Amino acid sequence: MADKLNVAVQMDPLDSINIDGDSSFALMLEAQLRGHALWHYEVRHLSLQEGRTSPDGRIAERVTAIARPVTVRRQRGDHFTAGTAARVDLGAMDVVLMRQDPPFDMAYITATHILEHIHPHTLVVNDPAAVRNAPEKLLVTHFPDLMPPTLVTWDADAIRAFRAEHGDIIVKPLFGNGGAGVFRIKPDDENLGALLEMHFARSREPLMIQRYERAVRQGDKRIILVDGVPAGAINRVPAEGESRSNMHVGGRAEAVTLTARDQEICERIGPTLRDQGLIFVGIDVIGDYLTEINVTSPTGLQEIARFDGTNLAALIWDRIEARRA
Repeated sequence: MADKLNVAVQMDPLDSINIDGDSSFALMLEAQLRGHALWHYEVRHLSLQEGRTSPDGRIAERVTAIARPVTVRRQRGDHFTAGTAARVDLGAMDVVLMRQDPPFDMAYITATHILEHIHPHTLVVNDPAAVRNAPEKLLVTHFPDLMPPTLVTWDADAIRAFRAEHGDIIVKPLFGNGGAGVFRIKPDDENLGALLEMHFARSREPLMIQRYERAVRQGDKRIILVDGVPAGAINRVPAEGESRSNMHVGGRAEAVTLTARDQEICERIGPTLRDQGLIFVGIDVIGDYLTEINVTSPTGLQEIARFDGTNLAALIWDRIEARRA
């Protein structure tokens, strides 16, 4: 068994999570089972302080957070106990799990810059520099032959030309998450112009446009890779009348096995993920096409466990402990 580790978990408020679906909760339960000590803090309580020395002349702690020691348990309505909040030196921790949910905005990017000051002396999972350089809808563009036809742009004329070529398209915010703001625009849909006007009036971010893949009616596969190796998968089938397969908008989870194409995709991207310190990654595959590589706060651990009993949290901690060692 690995030595006891001190683990800080940077995530959303513990009292807001769904313990039956939250992957961070599953990781915390597994860490606790292994004897590791847990602290919880929200990203808004993270600090970086420079140019300060301690009384003995040493450089004082640089990256800190107001954190609480916690224990967790699978009991609805009473799933954690937290101790007294105090300022904790994250540089003295063994591991920090960066698990706050997107959106991947400047606040998220700033957190990666701050945590980069302590990594890898404190192992940050996933590697903060790699997370910053690999937003889910952009890392995937480095594997163009695995993707459906895709356009990333601010240019409305380019979007219209893409639609003219491919007809049925998906329009989504480049840095969105959870299916928010994702639209299917059919060839005869007259709302594309209004949709572009609304988006660009509210956001400076570009849009991602992809050819609509009819295979999504059979499901959008979420495959979990642990240190670059496929470890489990579920299929998420859209609800009737819905083009999105995300679970919280009505998608239905079902068991699935990996096809030869799925294995090919994983073999192609696995070495890149491993080399960049992206230990816990969830990819989305529709039919024969890779559509996203999720590295910020991947989900799916508990859903997969319910279908095939695979303890992916244990596999992730095996790799964390090995890297820490």
